[in-house]
Amino acid sequence: MSSTQQQSVFSLDGATDTLVAWVVDSITAELPAPVEHHIRRLLVDYLAAVVPGSTTEVARAVASHVAATYGATRSNSATGVGLGQVSAPGAALLNGTSCHSLEVDDGYTPGSVHPSSVSFPAVLAAAEALGSDTIRTTRALAVALEATSRLAAAGHPTTWRNHFHNTPLAGVIGATCGVAVLHGLDADQLHHALGIAASHAGGLFAFLGKSAEVKRVHPGKAARDAITSVELAVAGVTGPRAILETPHGYVDAFAAGGFDAGVLLDGLGREWVVLNSYVKPYPSCRHLHGPLDAVLALRAEHGIGLDDVADATVRTYTVASHHAAKVVDSLLDAQMSIPFALATALANDEVGLTEFGQEARHDKEIRDFATRVEVVADAKADSEYPRLRPATVELRLRDGRSVAQRVELPYGEPGNPVSDAEMTAKFVRLATPVLGAEFAEQVVTELWAFESLDVIARIDTQVRNKQR
Repeated sequence: MSSTQQQSVFSLDGATDTLVAWVVDSITAELPAPVEHHIRRLLVDYLAAVVPGSTTEVARAVASHVAATYGATRSNSATGVGLGQVSAPGAALLNGTSCHSLEVDDGYTPGSVHPSSVSFPAVLAAAEALGSDTIRTTRALAVALEATSRLAAAGHPTTWRNHFHNTPLAGVIGATCGVAVLHGLDADQLHHALGIAASHAGGLFAFLGKSAEVKRVHPGKAARDAITSVELAVAGVTGPRAILETPHGYVDAFAAGGFDAGVLLDGLGREWVVLNSYVKPYPSCRHLHGPLDAVLALRAEHGIGLDDVADATVRTYTVASHHAAKVVDSLLDAQMSIPFALATALANDEVGLTEFGQEARHDKEIRDFATRVEVVADAKADSEYPRLRPATVELRLRDGRSVAQRVELPYGEPGNPVSDAEMTAKFVRLATPVLGAEFAEQVVTELWAFESLDVIARIDTQVRNKQR
C-alpha cells in the first residue's frame, strides 16, 4: 500500500487494476445514448477550437517542428489540421496545441482540467492511423475523456498546489486509456502502457503570468505521449505495474496526501462524469468566466460602461484569485487575467477573440482600468469550489454608487448549459474566418453525424486551401 492512501471507502490499493478492467471491458461495451451524444457535442466544440487555433503563431511553430520530425508512413498516417498527413504522434502534438491555443476548449470543473484537448487529438489521430470506425472511435473518446476527468478530479487541488497543470498531467493517462481501446489492448499490455504514460506525465504551472506559450503545447505533448505509450507497450516495452498506487508512482509523485480514490473509482462504468463537462462561451481561462458573467450582467442591468466605473473588486476562490495580473502584453497573459477581462468586458459590447486581441491589450483606458481591479481570495468561495465556481464582482461607480453581482456557475457549466444549437453557432462563428461560411455550416452538420473520420482530412484541406 502506498503511504499516500487516503481515508475513504475506496482504497487506493487495486485502483490501477480497477481502472484497467474498466478500460478493457469498454472495448466492446455499448455507450449509453446520452454519452454518445455528448461526445458529438464535444467533437463539434473540439474542432471549433482546432480550426482557428491552427492559424496561431504557436501552432504554426509546432507545425514546422512536426513537419520536420513526424513524417507520415503508409501504416501510420493521420491529419494534422493545417499541415496535412503526418504520423499519428505528430498529428496529436499539433492538434492538441491548436485546440488549446485560443482558450476556447472545454473543461471539467472538479478536476480543473481540459479533457478534450488531450483526448481528442490522441484518439482521433490513432483512429485515423489504425483505420478505426467511428463507433469504436467514439467509445475510445468516451473512455479517454472519462478517465482524464476522474483522475484529475481525484488529485485536485493537491496536484495544482504542487505546481502541476492538470490537463497534461491527468490527460496523458486518460488518453492512453482511450488509445488502448482502439488497439484492443489486454490487461497486461494496458498496465505497461499506463506505467509508461506516467513517466511522461507533467506540465508545470510556471507559465502563468510569464507569456510562456509552452502552456499551449501541454495538451499536444500529452496526446502525443499517450499514443507513444501504447505503441511502446505493444512493441514490448515494460512499465511499472499498479502505477497509480505503487511507491514512487503517480499518486506519490503528484498528489501525495490529497488523492481521493473514490472520486476516481466510484460509479466507474455506471456513472459518466464526462456528462458534467463545460464548454466556453468566452476565449479565456475558465477561472475568468464567473467574473465575466457577473460584469456583463451588471452592464445589462445598469447600462454602465468603462467610463462609469472608478474601480472594482472581485471575490472568488483561491485557485482563481491567482489570475490577477494587472499588466498584460501577450494574448496568453490577457486570457489569464481577471482584471483585464473585466476591463475589456466593460469597454466592449461582447467578449470574443477581438476583445482579447492586440488592439484591446494596448488600449490605454482598458490597461488603466485593469490596474484598478482587486482580486481577493474569499473563504466562502473556497468552501464551495469546485462544486461551484463562485465569483462576486463589485463595481464602484464614479457617481458614488456601488453595484455587485454574484455568479455561482458560469455559463456553459452543466447547471447553466449551452444548447446544441449554440454549440453549432460557436463552431460557425470561430471556424468561418478560416474555412469560409458555406463550408463551416456544411461541415458542422457532418461533425454532428460523425459517420466517417474522413471529415477531419476534409477540414484540413479547406484550412490549407484558404491559407494559400
